[in-house]
Amino acid sequence: MSISKILHIARHAKSSWDYEGVSDFDRPLKHRGINDAYEMARRMKIRNTLPELIMTSPANRALHTAMIFARVIELSYTELLINPDIYGSDAEGLYHIIKHLDDKYYSVMIFGHNPEFTGLANFLAGELINEVPTCGVVSIFFDTDKWQDISKDKVTNIDFDFPKKEMNI
Repeated sequence: MSISKILHIARHAKSSWDYEGVSDFDRPLKHRGINDAYEMARRMKIRNTLPELIMTSPANRALHTAMIFARVIELSYTELLINPDIYGSDAEGLYHIIKHLDDKYYSVMIFGHNPEFTGLANFLAGELINEVPTCGVVSIFFDTDKWQDISKDKVTNIDFDFPKKEMNI
């Protein structure tokens, strides 16, 4: 069987703490975070491992990061879904969300927050990643036709990229 599913786990880009009275949910991206999001999306486009669907937390910093990726990789905004369950969900809850994705999607990208996204990446990849940094992307390739069957036993490849890593193509 060939690789059938790719999950891209993406932590939101660097956010700002500069605004008094702004809730965690509404924190915006820093200028550096915006630049990192454009760079990481450009790298994804060069590698041609593009998602067919982007699902994001509704938090401002995650949604803004997801929108930058969608724009750069030229994904229709109709394929960008805001899922309120991502914000505040633990790794198990995120796994449940992913296992219920529509099997028509070959490649899906999910945007959210730490420490849950690092936990999810470690659980699915079966490897230890100390921390997925801001705007880091862990791409996990699975040998299965169904999202409900993804597990670390079905992993065929893992790619971990982040803004401070040198790009190898």
